[in-house]
Amino acid sequence: MAEEEHDEQLQTIMGLIINGGNAKSSAFEAINAAKKGQFTVADQKLKESDGFLVDAHNVQTGMLTNEANGDHAKVTLLMVHSQDHIMNAITFRDLAGEIVDLYKKLAKDAR
Repeated sequence: MAEEEHDEQLQTIMGLIINGGNAKSSAFEAINAAKKGQFTVADQKLKESDGFLVDAHNVQTGMLTNEANGDHAKVTLLMVHSQDHIMNAITFRDLAGEIVDLYKKLAKDAR
């Protein structure tokens, strides 16, 4: 792999890790906001998390398109790690949405 290709792949991988981390952090902030009864903030943080996941998904789609076109990426431990970050962020985002909904229901039922 040429150095330029390696650098490009590394930037792609780091972008996935960063977007996954940011998505998870925003989802966690949504839970904390909901815990305090700040449901508007919680909803904003969930949308923010979704935005980071969309960015990551677009990168993944580009990688899959390249693969389908015969441009095979070298699979490294770092690439696997980046995919793990994205999958964990997606799972955490889904769970955060459920937790925010639960806090909303609890707040409504307490009235």
